[in-house]
Amino acid sequence: MKKALLIGGLFFLGACSVLKEGGQPPVTLSDEEKVGQTCQITLDAVLCTDSQGRTLVPLKIDTNKLTEALVKYHVGSILNVSWHTLSLSQWNEIHETIRSYYTKGRIKIPVLYGIDAIHGVNYTRGATLFPQEIGLAATWNPSLAEEFGRITAYETRASGIPWNFSPVLDLGRNPLWSRTFETLGEDPYLVSTMGASIVRGYQGKKSSQIDSLHVLSCMKHFVGYSASSSGRDRTPAWIPDKYMKELYLPSFLEAVRAGALTVMINSGTVNGIPGHINKTLIQKTLKDEWKFRGFAVSDWEDFNMLHTVHRVAPDLKTAYEIAFNAGVDMSMVPLSPDYKTYCEHMLASVKEGKISSERLNDAVTRIYRTKDAVGLMNLHQPSMASYTAFGSKEHKAASKQAALESITLLKNNGILPFNPTGKFLVAGPCSNNLIYLNGAWTHTWQGMDTSFNTPGCKTIVQVLQEKYGSNCLFSKGVELFKDKEIEQSRFVSLDDYIQKLNEVEYVILCLGEGPSTEKPGDIASLNLDSKQVELAKLAYSKNKKVILVLVEGRPRIIHEIVGRAEAIVQCYLPGDYGAEAFVELLSGEKNFSGKLPYTYPKYDGVIEFYDRPRSVDRSNVGDFNAFNPEWPFGFGLHYGEVKYEHVKSNEQIKGNAPWEISVDVTNESNREIDEVVQLYVGKEFGSMVPAGEQLKRFQKIKVPAGKTVEVRFVLTKDDLMVVDETGTWVFEPGKFNYRIGTRRGSVVFQ
Repeated sequence: MKKALLIGGLFFLGACSVLKEGGQPPVTLSDEEKVGQTCQITLDAVLCTDSQGRTLVPLKIDTNKLTEALVKYHVGSILNVSWHTLSLSQWNEIHETIRSYYTKGRIKIPVLYGIDAIHGVNYTRGATLFPQEIGLAATWNPSLAEEFGRITAYETRASGIPWNFSPVLDLGRNPLWSRTFETLGEDPYLVSTMGASIVRGYQGKKSSQIDSLHVLSCMKHFVGYSASSSGRDRTPAWIPDKYMKELYLPSFLEAVRAGALTVMINSGTVNGIPGHINKTLIQKTLKDEWKFRGFAVSDWEDFNMLHTVHRVAPDLKTAYEIAFNAGVDMSMVPLSPDYKTYCEHMLASVKEGKISSERLNDAVTRIYRTKDAVGLMNLHQPSMASYTAFGSKEHKAASKQAALESITLLKNNGILPFNPTGKFLVAGPCSNNLIYLNGAWTHTWQGMDTSFNTPGCKTIVQVLQEKYGSNCLFSKGVELFKDKEIEQSRFVSLDDYIQKLNEVEYVILCLGEGPSTEKPGDIASLNLDSKQVELAKLAYSKNKKVILVLVEGRPRIIHEIVGRAEAIVQCYLPGDYGAEAFVELLSGEKNFSGKLPYTYPKYDGVIEFYDRPRSVDRSNVGDFNAFNPEWPFGFGLHYGEVKYEHVKSNEQIKGNAPWEISVDVTNESNREIDEVVQLYVGKEFGSMVPAGEQLKRFQKIKVPAGKTVEVRFVLTKDDLMVVDETGTWVFEPGKFNYRIGTRRGSVVFQ
């Protein structure tokens, strides 16, 4: 007798059944249909091509290919955008074509469409492009992160797409890694807080029933992807259990608690185990312990790579079996004819009993439940034309606000606010093109094609020339280019640059790196290239007052030109409205409030983190001054000064009583300041080597000119737990030291 399983209020009879629209009796899916639900293909697999297999432009769906995918192979999900951004009308045509297959009853369960909308809907023309995640993290503003998520969800849904492959919750602890700009920084608490806020913005208040203004979020990349030992993309990581639990897992757990319903698995390996077959992490931790109710999807071709790259499976069929049995519910195959091979092999494995009906039913149940949660089972989807706020002034203003709060002032010798009395020069490769403000995943995968730049959005030079007129001179000096996927630089019109140096007192140098991500973004050194450095040295040699403007996705080493700079501004990748935000901050119209979400290294061979154990500080001569970054985590200046005083804290805490701590923050300047108040805590002694200090709370506050604001934090023992040598979370009583602003103290837990 077949057992009935009640999941989420729906009866799955026998192998697997689903409800038709209108509450009609359930229809049982065949094994072929169930396997198809676990298969995800890229849009290119169903597009019209020429005789050489190249996608036609403008793109058009090949209905024969689509029929084969959806009717014969029962594919459950489609992703991607071919090779470049599309208009709303093109998206509408794509979705209407796909939707016709299930509105006419040709397939039983609607297709779930997914896209990488990681800093706004970067694959829809006219959408609102925000700062990349690393810049969003620099705002230290969870409310702004949630608003970013809400707007991106709205515009993704306006494009007809209900699933967003975002946020990236990987920890940015190796700046060599090509996707550092996609992370929320180096600290697990900051990443957890900001990441959960993005999830809430994407999915709305009720994740079990996501409305037509929100989308499914996708936690990426579970887990340890960013910890590559070499710094190169998709290469091995080694993460001890203690650090996996304390550093890399918390952001994903917090996102699950926030309601995230899908997760993408790490393409690399951790401790010799490919992410896609790590059953301990996927099944035991994520699904069993955390009670994650959504589904797990692979990354691009990663089931295949278990055989072709990682070499843990002797053939593709075995690769599919071990990944699926480890708990990955959907495979991003994604090409043709690979997806057909996947479906055929999977079906054979089910019939051979190598994949159990229980495991297959679990995956399909999770996929169906998620499709239902995002409203796909309601076949009458909202019209794309109803999203009238798409690309609106309000959305653009929110993007600009995110840029304003992210851009970080690292040095100022009094030259800022910038008020030149004569001519000044703007130079550098990042000064006059939007691609450098946006980075990768912008209109195209690598973000390099300038032909797709958003009309009406301005570069740094353009905004400065609008504001200062003919006083603003321009000479690029250096340009960046790719040669065999390796970024190179070359001088351009260097004589022009030198000539204009002689005409000015001030130089604004816009330095950084070109757009890139994943393997094309691999680099061999963090050092900024020598030709960009030479631009600064030439200006210094003529005693010019230089403002360095960093437009970069990761911290590039600039130590040799830091000392003589009058000011240094970190812009990260601030998006389409980043130039406007930068100039408003530079001129003093707005005040800086961004703080570094990572420790900015001083030397190429020394990667340091703020939460280092005490031994990291030890120098060769035995003192404790070895920790020496260019700028520390959480650092950022503003116009004006704040003072921390009157710290109030428990001295001793017994039992389960909370730890309450407060501080007065006084603005001693004549203008309003947005201050990020940060609370760090470190254990004096522990059974295992304790971190020196760790971020435990932060709060971004407005402090009016000449006023004082009291900030309060509350912690419990749960906030101070660590993982012991058995891998168990424990609380160890004793003395804890804390730092809040410039104030330090200690508390004893008994």
